[in-house]
Amino acid sequence: MLKRHSLDAVIIGAGVVGAACAYYAARAGLCVAVVDSGPVAGGTTGAGEGNLLVSDKEAGPELDLALLSTRLWTELAAVLPREVEYEPKGGLVVAPDEATVKALRSFADGQRAAGVHAVEVPAHALHDLEPHLAPGLAGGFHYPQDAQVQPAQAAARLLAASGAEVHLGEEVTQVLLDRGAVRGVRTPRRELLAPAVVNAAGTWGGHIAELAGTSLPVLPRRGFVLVTEPLPRVVRHKVYAADYIADVASGSAALQSSAVVEGTPAGPVLIGATRERVGFDRSLSTRALRRLASQAAALFPVLAGVRVLRTYHGFRPYLPDHLPAIGPDPRRPGLLHACGHEGAGIGLAPATGLLIAAALTGAEPALPVHPFRPERFGGSGSAAGAADTPEEHH
Repeated sequence: MLKRHSLDAVIIGAGVVGAACAYYAARAGLCVAVVDSGPVAGGTTGAGEGNLLVSDKEAGPELDLALLSTRLWTELAAVLPREVEYEPKGGLVVAPDEATVKALRSFADGQRAAGVHAVEVPAHALHDLEPHLAPGLAGGFHYPQDAQVQPAQAAARLLAASGAEVHLGEEVTQVLLDRGAVRGVRTPRRELLAPAVVNAAGTWGGHIAELAGTSLPVLPRRGFVLVTEPLPRVVRHKVYAADYIADVASGSAALQSSAVVEGTPAGPVLIGATRERVGFDRSLSTRALRRLASQAAALFPVLAGVRVLRTYHGFRPYLPDHLPAIGPDPRRPGLLHACGHEGAGIGLAPATGLLIAAALTGAEPALPVHPFRPERFGGSGSAAGAADTPEEHH
């Protein structure tokens, strides 16, 4: 069993959130290791569309986190390789009727007060932004701050830029403790010893919390995406129907779907998004796929005859109040959480990484962290499921 000393922190999870934690920790002068049971971006990150959205978030803590990340993604785009495919394309939320326009207007007023740029687009001007949109829509709102990245590339490039020690294909089987405080992790191949462990394990965040003898109610929420054949740029922005906002905020376990349509630099159009809580059921849902295809064609009739080349799906790490858990867990000294971002993890990753780096170094956080505190769901920490380090580390 290999033992690695002289680390400041071990980060569990090589998705985009774990990669961002490694990146900003390294920038703060820390020496970190990243460990994952699979490859880089092998979980939720690799199954995402790469959304960097402020448009779907109401005024409050998550929007504050998204606005900070918006600024950080702009900075990262200037230093990371072009393969991350950062596109500040903007978003367009469309409404089928005047009642929905009115609701969007009120929603946008709250967002503007928080620093979001939201521009109302009357019905007659929608086609100036998106020429292939269906006729008959009542209006919409344009969000120029919305953007997109290629998520797997973003995670890989952030991780490479961090210079972190990376151990892939190694499941964490134990969170090591010494007198009740975290002292590292154990995998089948090695022990990684550090005074801090960051739980960035996405949908497996609850399992890692249990290994550390505490709790976090992370649940998987399944979602499907359709990928079309390569097309000319028929969709210019990230376009979605207004009911997508309600789907994001919903806690329902039932199948929900609302079309989110966007082009990519390579040509294929991505069509999401569905949400349902079915555990880790990976079976294909033809019902969900048909719904997505129908809703996308209703928004963009030009897509009705387009071939879908493939579909993919993943599991969003869902927490009951739709806010991620970010920061130290007072129930287990040395344990920090950076998970539970649901479908917004790619967009929120940089701000999360920055907040984790501040917590690791004792620096002032860039925004208030109280809303994201991991212990807010209750449950007391215990030694169940965790183990002390070998005797020589006591």
